[in-house]
Amino acid sequence: MPDRPQHFDPSASETTPSYLTLAGPARAEIEVRRSRFVCDVMPANSEDAARTAIEGVRGASRDAGHHAAAFVLGPDAATMRTNDDGEPSGTAGAPMLDVLRGPGLTDVVAVVARWFGGTLLGTGGLIRAYADAVTAALDDATLLRRELHRSLVVTLDHVTGPRLENALHGIRGVQVGEVDYTATGMRAHLVVAPASAAAVTAMIGEVSSGSAVVTPGLMSWVDVPTVA
Repeated sequence: MPDRPQHFDPSASETTPSYLTLAGPARAEIEVRRSRFVCDVMPANSEDAARTAIEGVRGASRDAGHHAAAFVLGPDAATMRTNDDGEPSGTAGAPMLDVLRGPGLTDVVAVVARWFGGTLLGTGGLIRAYADAVTAALDDATLLRRELHRSLVVTLDHVTGPRLENALHGIRGVQVGEVDYTATGMRAHLVVAPASAAAVTAMIGEVSSGSAVVTPGLMSWVDVPTVA
């Protein structure tokens, strides 16, 4: 059965400063009336990566009767796909996608391999089983939040540089990257959470008595731990 695109309204989320995804793969197995459902959930950052993951699971469990799949991609979850892989329409991929979207996950793919146990489960039974399999895998997964941070380049003199570098290491939401020393001073490359940018810029001005030059750079996605 071909993939069925899921509809998404881009006007509902014009900007997405952060999103939730998986830190790594996870697997879980459930049994429903002697049918086995094994779910693999994995991070994926493109359609090619998601389809490669699906084929990997399919290749590792060729004796399964079905390999239903669902994936969500992009910071705004603009790309969503489902595949029932021969199960009755809407009984596998769609409920799997609903579970992924429950906590707002994206850049994630789920594949459920099913081995038939000899007893028909019916439409409702299949929907519950496929959803429960994904839920079980997510229960064993580690989640992370990916936030859009701003890069800053700070140029200042040799005397102030080390003092500022030490101060920056103690600030939440700031990552100190490369520090380059030149004949006239130093250049520090920072990645700063948007909520911290104003305070960090003010602190740099205070420590350097206004002598530091702060140049904003590109925005980039940064992985941050989730709070349990």
